[in-house]
Amino acid sequence: MPVTRETFMSAFQIHLLAEGYASAKSAPAEALHRAVGRSVLSLITGRWQSEGTVRKRACYLSAEFLLGRLVYNNLYCMGMLDDVRAWLAEVGADISTLEEINDPALGNGGLGRLAACFLDSAAALGLPLTGYGIRYKYGLFKQSFERGFQKETADGWHAASDPWSVRREDMAQIISFSDQTLRAVPYDMPIIGYGETHTGTLRLWEAEPLDEFDFDMFNRQRYGEAVSQKNEAEDICRTLYPNDDTPRGKKLRLRQQYFFSAATIADLMDAHKRAGLAWEEFPAQYAIQLNDTHPVIAIVEMIRRLMDIEGIAFAEALEISRQTFHYTNHTIMAEALEKWNIGLIRNLLPRHMEIFRMIQKQFEQDMKRRRVSGDTVKKLSILREGRAHMAHLAIYASSHTNGVARIHTELLKNRELKEWYGLYPERFMNETNGITFRRWLGLCNPELAGLVNSLSGGDVMRTPDLLENLRAYQHDGAVLAEFAAIKKRNKLKLARHIAAAQGVAVDPDSVFDIHIKRLHEYKRQLMNALHILMLYHDIKDGVRREQKPVTFIFGAKAAPGYVRAKAIIKLINEIARLVRTDAATRDLLNVVFVQNYNVSYAEKLVVAADISEQISMAGTEASGTGNMKFMLNGTVTLGTYDGANVEIVESAGIENNYIFGARVEELVQIMPTYDPNEIVRSNARVARVMGDLTNGLLDDGGTGAFEELRDALLKGASWHKPDHYYVIGDLAAYGAVREKAFDQSGTPYFIKQSWLNMCSAGRFSSDKTVAGYAKDIWGVE
Repeated sequence: MPVTRETFMSAFQIHLLAEGYASAKSAPAEALHRAVGRSVLSLITGRWQSEGTVRKRACYLSAEFLLGRLVYNNLYCMGMLDDVRAWLAEVGADISTLEEINDPALGNGGLGRLAACFLDSAAALGLPLTGYGIRYKYGLFKQSFERGFQKETADGWHAASDPWSVRREDMAQIISFSDQTLRAVPYDMPIIGYGETHTGTLRLWEAEPLDEFDFDMFNRQRYGEAVSQKNEAEDICRTLYPNDDTPRGKKLRLRQQYFFSAATIADLMDAHKRAGLAWEEFPAQYAIQLNDTHPVIAIVEMIRRLMDIEGIAFAEALEISRQTFHYTNHTIMAEALEKWNIGLIRNLLPRHMEIFRMIQKQFEQDMKRRRVSGDTVKKLSILREGRAHMAHLAIYASSHTNGVARIHTELLKNRELKEWYGLYPERFMNETNGITFRRWLGLCNPELAGLVNSLSGGDVMRTPDLLENLRAYQHDGAVLAEFAAIKKRNKLKLARHIAAAQGVAVDPDSVFDIHIKRLHEYKRQLMNALHILMLYHDIKDGVRREQKPVTFIFGAKAAPGYVRAKAIIKLINEIARLVRTDAATRDLLNVVFVQNYNVSYAEKLVVAADISEQISMAGTEASGTGNMKFMLNGTVTLGTYDGANVEIVESAGIENNYIFGARVEELVQIMPTYDPNEIVRSNARVARVMGDLTNGLLDDGGTGAFEELRDALLKGASWHKPDHYYVIGDLAAYGAVREKAFDQSGTPYFIKQSWLNMCSAGRFSSDKTVAGYAKDIWGVE
């Protein structure tokens, strides 16, 4: 039954009164948010809780779910956003005040955003997919800048306002470590499908002690010990990715991963038992997708429970597990392919270490039957050199391993996991990542969504392929003029937001060149920064006389323990100070590093960009879904032939994008003998900007951070050779193509390029990706 003004406003008034406010006009944003959220929950709960379990379900285990602000997306998917905006206005409330509400701080980058898109798409398609993760109290962190340095503070996102979570006390699980036993309590969030076709669930686990308060200890005035169990339990859910540069940090990370994986497995197995089904039927009822290596310990936990609780023999337990689990590989980065110290596992989870050894023994027997060479067996072993290789366990003990873009999957099959592919070619799949069009077009760019829907004669949010029909308008001057005008209005909104948030003036008539993603060396924000320095000198020297005004916008968070990434943030902020204070460049170059980049900020950025920076070293970015969000909103890609960029230029045409740099096959030949110092000696522009890192032009606050950046590029470091990510190697090519893009920006040709990118984005809908998983991997309908 559709929601009417009367039903919604009746629920809203009840929940507003519960907040202590008789009038919406006087209620603060947090109270309005809770009242709106609880009203929506009261209207959907009947349908949500009646979702059946009669068919096979998919379960998505992920350490991150980067949801973004929920209130607008939920109302949009219900078809109520405009109505609620109007209804609230009638009673004196402005829905835009909900912009003050923090995003749920449950993720960091593409891994978590993909998980959120998948839940959205599954709900829209009516697919039975449930997400499982951790209900972090502080999430990642709130970012600000102090003298250009990143400063991290706690982000208590749900302390004042989380109306979307329902505590399920009846579904709590007991989780045990060698030194700790605690409760895992689930909080369920509804995932409302577009058009309310289906409501899915995200179940997030919160750690609680069995005994919250030791009265005897407190009475003896040992106050810290009185709440020690509570503190130790809550440590598990305090932050996403706690710093693990010490053994204590590593132990907490493993504790986190086992906690939510074990709680999920217990939850699913309990439901299976309640249904009265045999254990060999479990894979016919559940498909469990492991989103990267973080939840792979779930495999060992399921085998443990089948053996120790249900009395099933190891071989059968392993086979049931193998048929149930599926593994998504998100990276070829060695540091992301987790390897846990065997001593740590034995100390924290001794029974699991025994099962690890049983799996290793079974693996060796299987390899012996297949007559695999001893060297290959050693290389692929799950237990090797004192560590448990979680990616190896995931591949061996699951039914499928999939990459997330065609080039990434081919690299896995032909290089990174070549021996595994040789053993199990039938297990390897590709499912190119996607994005939900509801949030990344309909919600964040309503003007453009209205234009494309009116021209296509349908609903692009449901039928993304309708975008292809809009190619017919590539020569229509009136349509392209309206398209450009929408972009201009979005740029003006972004400029106003940056000015209000950070006090930095941005020219909306300048070219907006935007680089937003997690701060990591392979994503090469450093290369971007070095080229801006090149432009600075070119303008100062009169070499580049026709430079159009350009605003370079960065958004990224660096992990607290990632010292070099934090140095890059400081460098970019120093370059921003330099170009804005120099009279020769301040009208032509502007650099802005936005603070506390998150999903809600991304919604403002992707709709305003002229140029999308996707410049990772070829072969390092698995997919990169940010490139798809820009593309969908009519932005050209300036990037390498890497990740989903390959498929973007295949769809939109390489002539409609700006592609540069060494490709994977070229780097294989280049890197063994590559010396960046030769380029520095032969290229004066490169030499000059490398010198800028240490000649006093830029101030690193006396930390030596910029000298360390220079040394990492020219001398290498303990774990890598000089210029490990080919920053200097690609710098000249990057600059040439980028300057070409600047010169062409704003021209009719450039606007047509941008339009054709948008028209070609239909293949990157996460609806298609999830439908592929459901058909090819999960076997769900």
